[in-house]
This record gives sequence, C-alpha cells and structure tokens, in this order.
Amino acid sequence: MAEFTTGEAVALELPIARVPTRATAFLIDVLVQCMLGFVLFAIVWILLPSGVDSAWLDAIVLVTVVAVLVGYPVTCETLWRGRTLGKLMLGLRVVRQDGGPIDFRHALTRGLAGAIVDFWMLGGLGAIAVLTSMCSPHARRIGDVLAGTVVVHAQRPLPLPALVIAPPWLTGWSAQLDLSGLPEDLALAVRQYLTRFRTLTPAAQHHLGTVLVAEVCGRLRVALPVGYPPLQILGAVIAERQRRVLPRPTFPVFPPPVPVRAG
Repeated sequence: MAEFTTGEAVALELPIARVPTRATAFLIDVLVQCMLGFVLFAIVWILLPSGVDSAWLDAIVLVTVVAVLVGYPVTCETLWRGRTLGKLMLGLRVVRQDGGPIDFRHALTRGLAGAIVDFWMLGGLGAIAVLTSMCSPHARRIGDVLAGTVVVHAQRPLPLPALVIAPPWLTGWSAQLDLSGLPEDLALAVRQYLTRFRTLTPAAQHHLGTVLVAEVCGRLRVALPVGYPPLQILGAVIAERQRRVLPRPTFPVFPPPVPVRAG
C-alpha cells in the first residue's frame, strides 16, 4: 500500500501494482494491439490502388505501427482516465504521483517512453521495463518516472478535484500568465493551502500565503499584484490553471419557451 495526498488535500491509500499484474495487463494490451494492427493493415490493403509506389507502402506501414504502439495506449489512458483495456480488466489505473488523475501530457509521455525505451525499440520486449520496475519502490518504469505517474490497483473512482473560483478583479491578470513555469509540487502546495485555509490561524494564513505568493510569482516571473491578500492571488492562479487543464463541465441545453397567445 502507498499513501497519496491529492492536490485537493484528499488522502488516498492505494495498493501499488507490481510486475506480475502489470505484465498480464500488458500482454492483454499487446493482443489488442495486434488485432488492431491487423484490422488497420487489412483496411489499408483493400483501399490502396494497385501498383502503388513502395515508398507509400513504407510510409503507411510506419504510420500504422506508430498508431498502434503509441496511439492505442495514449488514447485509452487519456479517455479512460489512466486505463487501457488490459488495465481495466485487471483493475489497474495510472495516476499522478499525488494520486490525482492523469491527462494527455502524462499519457503521451508514457506512450512515447514505452515505445522507445521501455518495451519496443530499445526495451528488449519489456526487459527494461521489468528491471526498472523491480528496482523502484513504487514499481515505476522509465515512462512513469518521466511522466510523474504510478500504476495502482484502483477499483473505486478517484475523487473529483475541488474547483477554485477566482476573484473577478484578478481574472484579467491571471489570464495573461504563462503557467508552464509552475511546477506540479508547488501547485500542489498552493491547492492544499487553499483547501486548509479556514483551519489555519491568522498568523499561519498570512505567513504561508506570503511565502507561497512570493515563490509562485518568482517561478512565473511576474510582478506581485499590489493591494491584494495572498488568498486571492493564489486562488486566481489555481483557478486559471484549472480552467486551462480540466475539461469544461457540460450542462443540458433546453430550448427557449414558446410564447403562447391568449385567446
């Protein structure tokens, strides 16, 4: 078991997925990839005109192989929140180091590292992934280390993130920020400060908020907004970060009411 504290200050205790379980899920995914590759090759072979140049065939084969080896895990883990078909059958899930759900960036990093280093091109059909997982306390392969992820047994859904509402007078300032310089660990500290703000003493609220604001503005290379408390500045930054990263909620759209004439 490993204990995670999510960015929304939710404590999770999840069992780490070890090599035998992950290998079984990987073999299931390989079978799915083989069938997917066979179907794609068959479709391309039927649709291609006769007498096509060999260079086109080589390009089509390369694109199909990349789509199967990289596109399959990246697409599944992005749409299914850290799961492929093999992981789904064995109750596994890829999560961030803080226990939160992954997004496209994590899935893409894991997919590219899996195709190049862990399994196929340089991985010796998975030998590198097995060795690195056995040497890691959390059974992380190279793709997990690069993406900052962990594979766990997670039968229950992960908790939804607590959304932050930015002060209206700081939304224009936060919308212009380049948030790529904000590391995940610092964003985690800010979110935990926001969720635990009411439980802190006034002195701790001011001290921790001032330190976090100075570090955030230093990482983002922006001037400190003057005249606003740390709670509002940090809330504006995290709200803008969530607006860019999290998918927008969808609401049912109802048609407008039809006016009825009297009489």
